[in-house]
Amino acid sequence: MAARPETARRILLYWMDGVVVLLALSLGGLLVILGVEGSLSATRALAAGACLLGVFVPFPYLLRVAFDGRPRPTVWLVLTGMAALGAVLLIPPSSDGGLGEGSWSMVAFLWLSAVVLFQPLWAALCTSAAVILLTSAGVAVITGQPWQVVLPVQAVSAGTMAAAMWLWRWLWWTIRDAHESQEAKAGLAVAEERLRFARDLHDLLGHSLSVITLKSELAAKLATKDPGRAAREMADVRRLAGESLTEVQLAVDGYHGLDLHEELDGVRAALEAAGTRCTVEARTDGLSPGARALLAWVVREGATNVLKHSAATRCAIVIDGGVLEMRNDGVHGSLAGGGTGLRGLCERMTAVGGSLSAGPTSTGEFLLRAVVPA
Repeated sequence: MAARPETARRILLYWMDGVVVLLALSLGGLLVILGVEGSLSATRALAAGACLLGVFVPFPYLLRVAFDGRPRPTVWLVLTGMAALGAVLLIPPSSDGGLGEGSWSMVAFLWLSAVVLFQPLWAALCTSAAVILLTSAGVAVITGQPWQVVLPVQAVSAGTMAAAMWLWRWLWWTIRDAHESQEAKAGLAVAEERLRFARDLHDLLGHSLSVITLKSELAAKLATKDPGRAAREMADVRRLAGESLTEVQLAVDGYHGLDLHEELDGVRAALEAAGTRCTVEARTDGLSPGARALLAWVVREGATNVLKHSAATRCAIVIDGGVLEMRNDGVHGSLAGGGTGLRGLCERMTAVGGSLSAGPTSTGEFLLRAVVPA
């Protein structure tokens, strides 16, 4: 799942890179046309081209810096601003509102769209207003058009470019935050399961070990005074130790306090919280309590593997009698070594006459299949 936000980031940045490249080619073409027409001298056109490169070449770097965090204004903004100013001075708007006017405004507005990503809202608004007023004044003075006509056009153009750039970054941040939230929920589910297991062990062993300690101390004191009673106390110690060991084994196997339907509901909620659509079909009539507990543990282990080791978008759990199949589309290839949890499950299944297998299918899914005696 970690690859999803990075893919979205690359798509957004590459899209903006493509737009900038197209704009650079368009403005470069305008320079060639102006040079051929004689509107600009060759020297002036070359200088203007160098200024345009000074704006466009650092632009992808500025985008990546701004997309990765909330950066402060950098020296690159100053350098690109100076290059944009050079292009403005070298390619003034034409008196008839021709090609020069478009190139001049677009260079200024492209620089503005980068600047707003590095500033807080109030500063971005102030910078935008300053750029719009300056470009509007320049166009109005040189072309002779009324400022009432020029200002709205410049404001819409500048505002559209700056707002579009800000919205692209906002979209990326939204995707990234949503993914981090899903990872946090998945991690929380795993942590809660660990806490539950720790509580179970504490409840199981706390009382038993306390009693075993007291009886052992009592047997040690009675060893010389009342050997018969000391032997009875040690027999109780042995019995308690055996019962505690059985309880721990049941807890480790997932039998202790584990209900199949509750586990299915919990797994579905955890997977959907992590962004994986989960469907469940369970027909468990006729299953013994031990078989239900075994399948519940398989469901839990399978869901843990989906959360920790896959990028699944969907997961299907089907239980028909003593056969469980858990499919997901997020793992390609076999798990290295099978995993400690799966190996332990396989051993427990084999011990009761069942079976467990896990691996990719011919349809590109990953299948966890368990069979238990009904």
